[in-house]
Amino acid sequence: MQLAFPDAIYLVDAIEGGKTLVKACQPALESSYITKVIHDCKRDSEALYFQFGIKLHNVVDTQIAYSLIKEQEGQKRVPDDYISFVGLLADPRFGGISYAEKEEVRVLLRQDPNFWKYRPLSDLMVRAAADDVRFLLFIYHKMVEKLNQRSLWYLAVRGALYCRCFCTNDNNFADWPPLPPVPDTLIAEENAPEEEILSVLDVPPGKMGCIIGRRGVSILAIKQSCSAEIILGGDKGPPDKVFIIGTVRQVRKAEAMLRGRMLQL
Repeated sequence: MQLAFPDAIYLVDAIEGGKTLVKACQPALESSYITKVIHDCKRDSEALYFQFGIKLHNVVDTQIAYSLIKEQEGQKRVPDDYISFVGLLADPRFGGISYAEKEEVRVLLRQDPNFWKYRPLSDLMVRAAADDVRFLLFIYHKMVEKLNQRSLWYLAVRGALYCRCFCTNDNNFADWPPLPPVPDTLIAEENAPEEEILSVLDVPPGKMGCIIGRRGVSILAIKQSCSAEIILGGDKGPPDKVFIIGTVRQVRKAEAMLRGRMLQL
């Protein structure tokens, strides 16, 4: 786990330091008063929750922020249009920096899935780990300057939903902090934003293919019809589950369409 501050970067090694070292960070990671800046927090939150019982909270996800900035600029939201951290860093508005070393690490990781388990950490591993967070605070400040109040609220809500997205449990996330309410100033507007929710659907064995369809045609059609964010389990999360984020209307429509696909032979 990497922690970047204005004057230093710390690498918290769970393999060498063990659970005690990571648990020492729990108060800060769960704090409502300390903002955590992460790019695509879903898998990080999942690991912290299931391995250490930590509920990541008060997160600004730069991937979400980038999408909101595009929406503010009048660009239509496109399903699965996620900016990678390398792409974000290369954007001249948020750094304009090439991160070729990241691809080198990805190649090594594909060749050896245990790449990050080797100790001691090599110079390349230390540099790559540090560079993953080195520029996040700079990017965060640049993004916040561009976001209006409505987008900042969406950023907070979607960040909270992303954090709990893959952290499935039996109590429907009742033990997680409440979602940020809609600010009074936005409620007073004629076009007040709708609250957003997270829904998790269980997919029966052998039915994920029905949902996806040939070459992804079916799931893409559902995403376009519902305007909800739909994340399939498997490589991106727990298998045999579908995660839906959006307004109540969007989520319920997506649920109905997904269940319809699961009923098909």
